[in-house]
Amino acid sequence: MRKKVVLLVAVLVLGLPALLFASGPVSAGQARITVSLDKEVYTGSQTVTIKGTAPKGKPVYIEIASENKVKVSRLDTKTDPKTGKKPYIFYTTKDIPAAYTMLLPTSDAMEFQAQQKLGKKWSVGAMLKNCGAVCAYLIPAKADVQRYQASILATIMGSKGNVLPAMDGADSKKATMPLLKTRYRWPERIFSPTVNVNPDGTFSATYKLPESAPNGAYTVTAAVDKDTVSAPVTFTHNLSFGRFYFSTAGQSMGIIGPFLLSLVVCTFGVLIGAGGGFILTPLLLFIYGLPHTVVAGSVLPSVLFSQGTGIYNYSKIKFINWKLGISVGLAMLVGGFIGPKLTEIITLSQFKFLFGWVLIILAAIMYWQTTPGRVANNKKEQAILKEYKKRAQADAAAKTVAAPKTA
Repeated sequence: MRKKVVLLVAVLVLGLPALLFASGPVSAGQARITVSLDKEVYTGSQTVTIKGTAPKGKPVYIEIASENKVKVSRLDTKTDPKTGKKPYIFYTTKDIPAAYTMLLPTSDAMEFQAQQKLGKKWSVGAMLKNCGAVCAYLIPAKADVQRYQASILATIMGSKGNVLPAMDGADSKKATMPLLKTRYRWPERIFSPTVNVNPDGTFSATYKLPESAPNGAYTVTAAVDKDTVSAPVTFTHNLSFGRFYFSTAGQSMGIIGPFLLSLVVCTFGVLIGAGGGFILTPLLLFIYGLPHTVVAGSVLPSVLFSQGTGIYNYSKIKFINWKLGISVGLAMLVGGFIGPKLTEIITLSQFKFLFGWVLIILAAIMYWQTTPGRVANNKKEQAILKEYKKRAQADAAAKTVAAPKTA
């Protein structure tokens, strides 16, 4: 009996400490940092108030991410310093959060401003490393990234290129950072040094939901280091009246503004013999900040409506030369195959540069049309158009007169 009691005491003495430390550093860390929100549901562009507790004297980083995901792609054409060659590797993923923000301690404001001054050369990785915020980079780091060895020939043939081997965890995490930059472009759209940390370890921060923020659930996670991460808390964002979420663009927007804008653009576009897409595209980019790939893809089907009604009305007044239209259409068929592939690869800056030059050339041609020689030639064209219209009206009158006789 005495042996059993001694054995039981030994088990308790030796086993209790092992049991206490069995949870490991992650559980211990989670117990040392907490986070809470002022409410669970937000509407429109309301402000989220975040509070919590953390170990004393430690900086706190807060990650806020939407459950909605969006596709992001980029082509790496930066010269490799080791080989001196451009890799032309195409990266793509469907797992970048449609809305993402990392709140940094206010003490990181100088580093944040330094990255802003770098302009297009700023880096997500450098920001995370210099601020010590890598520990809070959680959700984008889990994105599934595919790589392809791209080439112009493969793009023209409708292929992304040859699939490259899958990356390990560290390389995949590193590859998500430029993709996050491609999605949000500027540091102020991702980072915000607004976390106030008090000497006693309590902290607070605010996050204003962007006007274009998607609806649905968001996760909020606070971190001090890789072993001290809070359990995530969630809130729900409901869109205000009149706004809709567009999953392809990964953002919400009102529909009335684009509707009225398209009405005006279509009227002018059909007037000059176009669908209006070349006018609508830069306006949607400038006013609503939509991704250029989504704008280019969305404008095409919308132009079908204006082109359909335009074709019908122009055919009624006999202003369509079908041989010319079909010949040009065959060439456009090939261009319509190549264009979307190139749009997916080029950056927003490259897209704006190319589109800007196209508009400049078109403007120059239109200006040339106003020179005296062209104006005189236009008068001849107007006379021809009047003759076509006169014949169309005569044909319509003849059909009207012949109709009762046929009956």
